[in-house]
Amino acid sequence: MEKMISLKKTREGAEKMSREGAFYCSEAVVSAIRANIAPEMPDTLIAAAGGFAVGVGRSLCLCGAVSGGVIALGYFFGRTEPSPAENPKSVNVIKLAGELQESFREAHKGVLCCHIHTKDGKIHDHCAAFTGEMAAKTAEIIARELNIEARD
Repeated sequence: MEKMISLKKTREGAEKMSREGAFYCSEAVVSAIRANIAPEMPDTLIAAAGGFAVGVGRSLCLCGAVSGGVIALGYFFGRTEPSPAENPKSVNVIKLAGELQESFREAHKGVLCCHIHTKDGKIHDHCAAFTGEMAAKTAEIIARELNIEARD
């Protein structure tokens, strides 16, 4: 795990992967978090994010960049053993995921749906920007929760 997180580098890396078509939005967010924060994260987590792309299976519903961020938050803060719903890890990861999606809603007309944000036909441009934005916000939350310095 890195001892300092560059929010700018995380944002730019995710956005570049999305813009160049190297990864879809959800995969790019997870990949950027892995590259800039947790190189020990298994690359299979990037693969697990694949189906969330283009609004979950091309449905243009839930923004894949948000989904990718939620997957990364789960990696850091989620539970791995069965436990009651009131388990502090479970409560915390749900709270953090809520914070992430709410930041997206606040910045984008209160809506998480891709089809609303991309109806102007500029899906590629919007998605790349959303991907960078969610990667940076996810990194910011991770840094804060783990008491890691974040800059930029």
